[in-house]
Amino acid sequence: MTEDTPKGGKLRVADLSQSAATGFALHPDAAQMKQIATELELDGLRKMRFTGEVTADGTRDWLLTGKIGATVVQPCVVTLKPVTTRIEADVRRLYVPDFTEPQGEEVEMPEDDEMEPLGREIDLNAVMIEALSLALPVYPRADEAKLDETNFTEPGKQAMTDDDAKPFAALAALKAQQRDDD
Repeated sequence: MTEDTPKGGKLRVADLSQSAATGFALHPDAAQMKQIATELELDGLRKMRFTGEVTADGTRDWLLTGKIGATVVQPCVVTLKPVTTRIEADVRRLYVPDFTEPQGEEVEMPEDDEMEPLGREIDLNAVMIEALSLALPVYPRADEAKLDETNFTEPGKQAMTDDDAKPFAALAALKAQQRDDD
């Protein structure tokens, strides 16, 4: 990690300045990137950095803004071949002291998903890993990967195709049948 990085990747809220921004820069070393890759189930992780600043937002809240960049390697969802993706994403978190998590079995997600509870420290490593996780491609796909159509059905019956499963396929078939009857 660089000199700009607080020790342990954590900022003590009591040490933050109300009048000036507190900058940070995290550059995980190879061992840390390997650990993050394992945690996020990646095949590889290279060139990772997380930079930004924390500023006062009003009298009690703190705003973290930054950028995360990383090169990730994931398996293709079709071929399982390695897919390399460069990720560049903005990060924004608002830490508020009176934040409460919604309780209950079924709760509505708050509109502001950037709000976080303010504790004694802001864990920049946790924010970095979460931001990377949210920015990862959900279904990485190699350029040459394509899905072939495969049909399964009982013997003696016509297999349902991908076209049959489309929302208006049945309507089109009915319309075609009406034309044939006329």
